[in-house]
Amino acid sequence: MVRPFLFSMSTTATIEQRRPEILAPAGDRQAFLAALAAGADGVYCGLKHFSARMEAENFSLRELAGLTVLAHGKGRRVLVAMNTLLKPHDVSAAGRLVDQLQRVVHPDGLIVQDLGMLELARQVGFAGEMHLSTLACVSMPSGLAAAARLGVQQVVLPREFNLDEIKNMAQACPPGLALEVFIHGALCYAVSGRCYWSSYMGGKSGLRGRCVQPCRRLYEHDGRSGHYFSCQDLSLDVLVKTLLDIPEVRTWKIEGRKKSAHYVFYTVTAYRMLRDEPKAAQVRKDALELLAMALGRPGSHAGFLPQRPYQPLEPFEQLGSGLLAGRIPNDTKSLFFRPRLPLQPGDLLRLGSEDQPWHRIVRVPRFVPKNGRFDLDQPRQRGAKPIPPAPAGTSLWLVDRRESELRRVVQGLEQELNQVMPAMESGPSSFDPTLPKTLRPGRGKREMTVSRRPQRHQGQMVQAMWLDLKFLERMTPATCRNLAWWLPPVIWPNEETAWRKALRRVRSLGASFFLCNAPWQIQLFAQDKASNAEEIWAGPFCNTANALAVEELRRLGFAGAMVSPELDEESFLDLPKQASLPLGVVLQGMWPLAVSRLQAEALHPEKAVRSPKGEVAWARKYGQNLWIFPDWPLDLATRKSRLEAAGYRLFVHIHEKLPAGLRERPRSSAFNWNLRLL
Repeated sequence: MVRPFLFSMSTTATIEQRRPEILAPAGDRQAFLAALAAGADGVYCGLKHFSARMEAENFSLRELAGLTVLAHGKGRRVLVAMNTLLKPHDVSAAGRLVDQLQRVVHPDGLIVQDLGMLELARQVGFAGEMHLSTLACVSMPSGLAAAARLGVQQVVLPREFNLDEIKNMAQACPPGLALEVFIHGALCYAVSGRCYWSSYMGGKSGLRGRCVQPCRRLYEHDGRSGHYFSCQDLSLDVLVKTLLDIPEVRTWKIEGRKKSAHYVFYTVTAYRMLRDEPKAAQVRKDALELLAMALGRPGSHAGFLPQRPYQPLEPFEQLGSGLLAGRIPNDTKSLFFRPRLPLQPGDLLRLGSEDQPWHRIVRVPRFVPKNGRFDLDQPRQRGAKPIPPAPAGTSLWLVDRRESELRRVVQGLEQELNQVMPAMESGPSSFDPTLPKTLRPGRGKREMTVSRRPQRHQGQMVQAMWLDLKFLERMTPATCRNLAWWLPPVIWPNEETAWRKALRRVRSLGASFFLCNAPWQIQLFAQDKASNAEEIWAGPFCNTANALAVEELRRLGFAGAMVSPELDEESFLDLPKQASLPLGVVLQGMWPLAVSRLQAEALHPEKAVRSPKGEVAWARKYGQNLWIFPDWPLDLATRKSRLEAAGYRLFVHIHEKLPAGLRERPRSSAFNWNLRLL
C-alpha cells in the first residue's frame, strides 16, 4: 500500500500558471490542519451559524481567525460557507457575522446561496470574493451573466453536470467570473437547491443546513426493499485530467465538511498528485490507492462522461461509508471478529448499517494486528431502547483512521497555530442592515392554478401551465395568449436553446405573464425585445425568504416574487412588511419532496414508494428531471385570510394528477407553518 506521507508537499510537476486550485473541506480544526498538511490550495469551512452543514462541528470566530492567519502564512486561501437560506429575522444577525468576519478573520471569500447575502456583503464592505453555492442552482449557460450582474466572482456548478455541460458553461463564462467543480465526495439525490424532503417531513431544512437525509433510508417499492434514493459518492479520480483543459474552471472542490482529518488528507493528497502529474502512470495508480483508503462511500464517475452516463444508484448494495474491516463469524456465539487489516488505537468502526437496530460506532482502544482477535463490547442503551446484539455475519467497516504519522503532522501545525491564535474574540458588531424601500400595500389580489395541461376556466382564477416543449406545438394562439407560463425548477445546459425557442413562440403569440423557477432564468428574456405588458415573476423554487433577496430579484428585473413554501408562520407574515416587490405564496397543491436528475433502474415512476414509517411517495418524469411527490398535499387554505392581511397578492394552487391506483391521503400538510423552521 502506498503511504501518502512518502509524498512531500513540494513534490509536484512543473506548475502551470492556470493550474486549478484544490479546495478542501474542513468541519473541525483537525480536518483544517490536515488539508494544509496535504497541500490544499484552499480550505472551505463554516461557522456555528448560517452554514449548510450545521451538523459539522464548525468553528468559532477566534478559532477561524487563527487558522486563517496560519493558512495565509502558507499561501493558502480560506473560504467561509454562509450558504443557508435566511429568514426575515436572520438578516441582521447574518450581517453582523459578516461584519465580524471582515474585521477579525479576513477570509478570502464567502460561499452563499441566498441572494440576500450578496447585498449584506456589499453593505458591510466585505473585501473578499462572493461565490454562489451549488445550492443556488445556476444550471444554464446564460444564467452566468445574471450571476455576474449581481457581483458574483465564482459559481459552484451542479454536481450533476457532465463534462460537455461543464465546457458549455465555461464557454458562456463572462469576463471576471470563474467556475468551481466538485470532483469528489457525497452526491445528493436531489438537484442542489431543489430538495424539500427533510423540511416537508418535519421542519429540518436542507436549505438551512439541517437535512436529516430521508433519501438515505430503506424504502419498499414494487415488492422489494432498497435504497432507491441513496447515491454512491462522486469520485472523478483519473478523469480530473480532462478539466485541466478548461481554464474557466478555477477550482476543484472536494466535498466532506462532516468528514474526518483522515479523509481530507487522503483525498487532497490524491488529487494534488493527479493534478500535478496527470501523465505519470505510477502516480495515477498511487492516487487511486489513496482514494480507496479515504474511507468514503462507494464511489463512481456518475454522469461525468457524456458518452458513458451512469446512474450512481445501487438500491440493493451496501452504500455506507468505510472500508470493510471484517465480519462477525457464523460459527461462534461470542461477539468478536478478526480484522482484515491492522487496527490503530482511536480508529472508528461502524457495526452494521443505519437501517439495522444493532447499528453503532465502535472505537478501537488498542492496536489489533491483521487477523488478530477484536472483542466487541456488549451493546448498551440507545435512548430508552436497548441495542440488540449483532447477529453472526454482520459486517464491520472502518470509517475513521488515526494514523500516528498524520497525528504528528497535525500536532506540528497545532503548535504553529498556537503561536498565531488571537488572544480574544472581537467585540460585538454594531452593524445594522439597510432594508430596501418597502412596497406600498396595494390591491389587485389574484389566484392562480398551475397545471401540466390547460384546464377549464374557473371564474376569476388565472390559468397557468408549466411550459412543455412537446405539447406547445398543439397549442392554439388564443390559448397561449390567455395562459400564464411557468418554467421548470432546473434547465440543463443542453436544454437552454429549446426553452428559449419555446418562450419566443408563446411571447410572439401574446403571452405576457411568466414565472421563472430559478433567478437566472430571467436571462432567457434578455436577448429578445420584451413587451411593456410582460410581467415576469420569480417562482417558488427560487427559494426567496427575506427582503434583501427580494430586492436582488427586483434588480434582476422581476416584477414580483413567490416566497419559499417552506417558511414558518412568523416568516410568512413578516416578509411582506419589508418587501420591495409584490409577493405570492403557494396556497395548495402537490409540492415535490425533491427534483432529481437521477433514477435507479429498479425505481418505476408512477408506482408507490413506502418508507418504514408508512409514508408514501411516487415519482414522475418531466423531461430530464424526475420529480418525487408525497401522496398528501400542501394546504394553507385556512391561512389565506391572514396571508391576505399580511400583504400577499398572488395565491397559487398547484395541480398534479396522482398516478392511477394511488389515492390522495385524507390528510394535508401545512408544511412548516406550525413549526419553527430550524
